Amino acid sequence: MEPSEIVYALWERMQARDWAGLRDLLAEDLVVEWPVSGERIVGRANYVRINAEYPEGWSIRVLRVVADGDQVVSEVEVPHETMGVHRVASFWTVREGRVAAGREYWSELGSDPSPEWRSALVERL
Repeated sequence: MEPSEIVYALWERMQARDWAGLRDLLAEDLVVEWPVSGERIVGRANYVRINAEYPEGWSIRVLRVVADGDQVVSEVEVPHETMGVHRVASFWTVREGRVAAGREYWSELGSDPSPEWRSALVERL
């Protein structure tokens, strides 16, 4: 699979709760950083477990995937029944057909409100 296809498959398998299938897409020495929460996840087993144990009620909608060689960027929306809607910008490195590294920026819609002084200069989404 091409690196972009691997990242699409990563999100599809997460959505399906196919944890064994997700594991197959990840390098054993995977490192994923979450700068917003100040966390680093080391190892594919930890990454799979964190996602598998996340409280249910969520879904994943892939908005876009852009690849340049082994570097892949994805943007997804993750609505949760009780926790609101999150957007995730993820920067992945694919090595030898597996995701080897990632840096994900998770944000909750509405958590960074637009200041009044910008209102005349912007359009609301």
